[in-house]
Amino acid sequence: MSTATDTAQAARPDAGGESPHRELFRHNRALLDSRLLARVEEIERGWLLPLVDSLDSSGEPVPDRAAWQRLLDGLLAEERAGSPSGEYLADHATREEFTFVVREFALDGLTEAQNFFPAVPRLPIKAQMAVMRVLIDEFGCGNLQQAHSQLYRLLLAELGLPQEPEGFLDTTGDETFQFLNVFYWLTQRAPHVEYFLGALAYLEASIPDAFTHQARACERLGIRQGRYYTEHLHIDTFHMQEMQLAIKEYEAAHGLDPARLWTGARLLSGLIGGAFDVAVARARELGARAAA
Repeated sequence: MSTATDTAQAARPDAGGESPHRELFRHNRALLDSRLLARVEEIERGWLLPLVDSLDSSGEPVPDRAAWQRLLDGLLAEERAGSPSGEYLADHATREEFTFVVREFALDGLTEAQNFFPAVPRLPIKAQMAVMRVLIDEFGCGNLQQAHSQLYRLLLAELGLPQEPEGFLDTTGDETFQFLNVFYWLTQRAPHVEYFLGALAYLEASIPDAFTHQARACERLGIRQGRYYTEHLHIDTFHMQEMQLAIKEYEAAHGLDPARLWTGARLLSGLIGGAFDVAVARARELGARAAA
């Protein structure tokens, strides 16, 4: 899909030295004219599309939805078996190290699920309903105090951090921006919506196990506003079921290429796992320097 020249150009910072991944996040949340859309597509050609191509052309055969489910279960079991970064955060991170990780993912927590909506009109009506039930929960069923982004604001406030996205644009790492940016492509520009369905199904299924580490850290460190994490421990079990239903309904209406579901799942697993590992590693470096 791309050439070496495309990749080099898209990976190059702009004249102001801004990372293309930070630049892409800004554009993804702006009103795009033809010039900015061309720049968005240029960055995605150089970064994301080769990654998707590589995943599409590798991995196990996925003949049907049942095979996709088995592969997903295997991936989740593998991730559940051990996360050195997660175990460190849960059992050893200082308050300052934990705060660093919370800050690193603030742009995700403060904009949670906002980039999912463009996928809805790409789905058949019964699949739309399943995805919308997930989105309704993400926004607290219209109750601000239950909205996931508001729960993250409360956590940020307790840790002495800003509570608006603009406060994190210059401190968030490229690995986290990649995770944030992928859903804009999945919902708006991916040629097949099955990539999105697979990615979100993976995310909702993985979070209840992944967030046990943050929940344990909050309890150990005496952080009162850890509800952002504990809320996900139970609500995402329901969301996982809804995403499986959305996939089933999509298949009934349009047929299904389950290999695209698997690409979406592996794509997101790699991006979010990489971002988390890097965030914890940088937090530990910060802690080591402070202790020296």
